[in-house]
Amino acid sequence: MRIYIFSILLFFSSLICFSQEQELLKLNREDIEAIFLKQNLALIGEKMNISIADAEIMQARLWENPELSISDVNLWTTNAQLEDFHGDFPDAHRAKQFSIELSQMITTAGKRRKEVSVQRVSKEIAIQEFGELLRELKTELRQSINEILYLQAYEIALVEQVAMLERVTSAHERQVRSGNFAKAELLRLQASSLEMENELYQLKIELNSQLKILKSLLHLPPTINVIIVSSDANNKDVIPPTLQDLYLLAMENRPDLKLQKLQTDLFVKTLRLEKAQRMPDITFSANYDRYAGLWKDYIGFGMSFDLPVFNRNQGNIKIARLSIEQSQYLEQQIQNEIFNEIAEAYSNYEQSLKFFRKMSGSELFSELDQMMDVYAKNLLSRNISMLEFIDFMESYRTSKQIFLETQKSVRNSFEELQYTIGTDIK
Repeated sequence: MRIYIFSILLFFSSLICFSQEQELLKLNREDIEAIFLKQNLALIGEKMNISIADAEIMQARLWENPELSISDVNLWTTNAQLEDFHGDFPDAHRAKQFSIELSQMITTAGKRRKEVSVQRVSKEIAIQEFGELLRELKTELRQSINEILYLQAYEIALVEQVAMLERVTSAHERQVRSGNFAKAELLRLQASSLEMENELYQLKIELNSQLKILKSLLHLPPTINVIIVSSDANNKDVIPPTLQDLYLLAMENRPDLKLQKLQTDLFVKTLRLEKAQRMPDITFSANYDRYAGLWKDYIGFGMSFDLPVFNRNQGNIKIARLSIEQSQYLEQQIQNEIFNEIAEAYSNYEQSLKFFRKMSGSELFSELDQMMDVYAKNLLSRNISMLEFIDFMESYRTSKQIFLETQKSVRNSFEELQYTIGTDIK
């Protein structure tokens, strides 16, 4: 019964929490990226692989533990044993047989040092894997910011148009009641208003979806409502360096290319380690035997090692050699893909920037903003027809959308260019 009551209270308390007004958080790009670097769980988890690699280096430096074995322990002495050994051992009834052996394996051919070098390369691989994840998530974050900025700006334009249509519709309703306007014109106006409100509704759904992605990347609770304040209202109007300069930047900064080069280096060091495995390790031992030997309290020393007759690690050595050759081919393939990606991203950015500059230099958009009120007044004064007014409103909305989409395209193509290079273009 108590559990049932507690569940009901918990349910209603959750409803109260979600019904409360969301906390508003205004962030610019710099704030968002700072939070992202600090709080993104995927980055935090991936960064821990570097610490794990450090621990593996520490483990590779450690010596093998010595081995202690105790055997041949007799827990009791029989009467027959006492009779057999009574003459030689007057105190045989107190004799207990056991032997102890202590052994230590010594690695040869610098295997431990070579293993440490392999683990160091593995750490560098972990660092580059972190860099690759950071590159991908940062691009996803920035494109999400661009999408939200576009949706926010387009939402403002739609809200203004919806408000304008509501005012015009209200004025038309009064005119229809007075008998000055035909009701068909009012119905056409109401249909246009409904269509625009539906577009606004769909836009808000898309905005919520993008905010969900952003808050997931920033590890923010759902109770926070984020508004992005654009710190670069125009666009990333940056002239990138030449293609050759971009290629050089990519060779220095692309994490996936560095990762493949490190993979080749790892196979090279693995080959050295596999060659060293041909040399058998040596185990030194010292043993003590109380009664089982020829003499009482016998102490002996020894050493053991494998005889490399059949297994000289031929298979693993061949695997390492083939892996080096394979990795080198993959490195060339990645380099070729990078060059093609940069050329494509560079061309796309140039085209989108050229188109956006052409639109920004046009007086069309500033004039459209000024003409909205003029068209509304002319409609109410019967200077223009309802068809002309609705046609203007649709043209205004389409032109505004094209402008904002092109602005978003410039930003996204710029981020894509930076992604192909692997670093920010200053």
